[in-house]
Amino acid sequence: MQRRRAGTVAMVSALGMTAVLGGCGVTGDSGGVTLRLVAADYGDSKANSSQKYWDELAKAFEAEHPDVHVDVTVHSWNDVDREVREMVEAGRAPDLAQIGAYADYAADDLLYEADDVLSIQSQADFVSQLALAGQVNGVQYGLPFASSTRVLFYNKALFEKAGLTPPKSWDDLAEAAEALKEEGVKYPYALPLGPEEAPAETLQWLLSGGGGYTDTVGTYDIDSPRNTGTLTWLKDELVGKGLTGPVAPGELNRADAFAAFADGDVGMLNGHPTLMKAAAAKGVEFGMVPTPGIDGGSRVTLGVADWMMAFRKSGHQKEIGDFLNFVYSDDNVLDFSRRYDLLPVTTSAWEVMSTAEEDKDLQPFLKELVLSELYPVGKTSWASVSADIKKRIGQAVSSGGDPRSVLREIQATAVRAQSSE
Repeated sequence: MQRRRAGTVAMVSALGMTAVLGGCGVTGDSGGVTLRLVAADYGDSKANSSQKYWDELAKAFEAEHPDVHVDVTVHSWNDVDREVREMVEAGRAPDLAQIGAYADYAADDLLYEADDVLSIQSQADFVSQLALAGQVNGVQYGLPFASSTRVLFYNKALFEKAGLTPPKSWDDLAEAAEALKEEGVKYPYALPLGPEEAPAETLQWLLSGGGGYTDTVGTYDIDSPRNTGTLTWLKDELVGKGLTGPVAPGELNRADAFAAFADGDVGMLNGHPTLMKAAAAKGVEFGMVPTPGIDGGSRVTLGVADWMMAFRKSGHQKEIGDFLNFVYSDDNVLDFSRRYDLLPVTTSAWEVMSTAEEDKDLQPFLKELVLSELYPVGKTSWASVSADIKKRIGQAVSSGGDPRSVLREIQATAVRAQSSE
């Protein structure tokens, strides 16, 4: 559901922006500066495309800065990272990119540091976990733009029929899954370890078992005893007992698991805010609780962020800074978060949404944000590690699979990739 806050970004007609050809951040006809922004689309239809959001925001900014024009091109998530990479490789880096990863560009010394383009107030307002995830060697290059967390969704009707209460621990979850299976539920617990969601679902479980992808100093620790214990429990207590449904976890993607939940075929699964809309549209009554942990509620949950970055090639540092400080103003952060049911990346917006009645649906996720841990996105090696997790992790919980061996293989990939950073 698209929501707006009165007095947010000035609302104007969505205008098709003319593409700027040639060099980066070229000078406009009026003698001013043109900033080029390439962004991802968070909408699910033309009516709520992110192009509309950015066109409105650009017009509002230009009204205050008449010598600066902001040209925005929005691409789907399937294309946007590739589009930016091709622009950079062709020597036509945009001034700004809002995409999924920043570390490679930071490693190649292509980006402004946050200190170069953001006010002290804007930098200090980022949620601390998100700001830290945007750092490479202690320097922030990635500016968090949108965030999300996970909670456990459960089907209220199926739980009521089986006489269940929401689980708080792994044992509770396994017992509930057993009861749901006895009631004929197709997916007592949906475990999407297919390529689409494998790194996220895996990390959510590792965190709930007290582990994670890295140790306390940021070194890969994928094959730790805690992580091995977590996947062994999943293999023995859920997958091996037929509690994860008819599709092998390594072949089940997130989109399919979410669709099955919306169809009423799933008892429980980890989900993010977009699942609320999909389930409600099909009349599924659901509840949400913190992710169960090994001995009670998980103390840390998965956090996910998308990133804004500023390329240095054009040299328009001041204009980029002015625009970014505008983008990260309270009203604009709130507007974007509410339009797309995402979590804000600033503390001030988080405080507003944590108590506002219009944001009550998001409040379970907002509570988890301050307890979240993100992927090690500041490492250029993460892309290789993530790809290996997608490839292998389903084998760890499959019949005949060996969690210890699979995690050791992924750890070896991580060590090799990190040694070349």
